[in-house]
This record gives sequence, structure tokens and C-alpha cells, in this order.
Amino acid sequence: MAKLKIIQTKSIIDRPEKQKKIIEALGLGRPNWERVHNDTPQIRGMINKVSHLVKVEAVKE
Repeated sequence: MAKLKIIQTKSIIDRPEKQKKIIEALGLGRPNWERVHNDTPQIRGMINKVSHLVKVEAVKE
């Protein structure tokens, strides 16, 4: 299964509560934190909601 590296690029200060919860659910919290997740429709949906706060890279296995 493909993997995605998700890097938070911007702070969540002054963001709606929904976006804060999505960032937390992705395992992020501060700028420059990164996590690797499986490429699933659920993760893609979360990324789409906070795409202005994160950067996504494909991980080569």
C-alpha cells in the first residue's frame, strides 16, 4: 500500500475548531511536524480539508 508523508507547514492558531481536530487526528500539532500515513480515502479527505496547512509527499518504499 502506498504511503504519504504529511508535513504541517502553518500554525493552527486562529483556525476553526474542525481544522484543529483534523490536524490532531493526523498526528500533527506544530509547524514542521511530519507523519507517515497509509494512502486511504479517509486520510485523503482529511488532507483535502486542511490542504492549506499541510504539504504532502509520496513515500517511496
